[in-house]
Amino acid sequence: QVQLVESGGGLVQAGGSLRLSCAASGLTFSRYAMGWFRQAPGKEREFVAAISPSGGPTDYADSVKGRFTISRDNAKNTVYLQVNSLKPEDTAVYYCAARSWFVDRDYEEYSYWGQGTQVTVSS
Repeated sequence: QVQLVESGGGLVQAGGSLRLSCAASGLTFSRYAMGWFRQAPGKEREFVAAISPSGGPTDYADSVKGRFTISRDNAKNTVYLQVNSLKPEDTAVYYCAARSWFVDRDYEEYSYWGQGTQVTVSS
């Protein structure tokens, strides 16, 4: 049974930082690309960042490029999202997701999802 468990969300002031984590179990982690997505109230789920199984190629949404960094530790079956210079518009539930081998920006291409962690940025 595959499980993805996010943690690290919270309430932070604009300009602040958080480190989100996603611990995976029940899958061969090193064979999966991992993605972070977010969904704000009343909005569609949107792509944030993704990382290849090896941790090499990464991809970022334009809205977070230069502020967010995705990384992974295959020995710990964990993917991270370092979020810096937070803005109120970054407020959302952040989800991690797993997809076999290749990164993708389309959330429908991901097979497994976590329950999400709330990030709230106050102005």
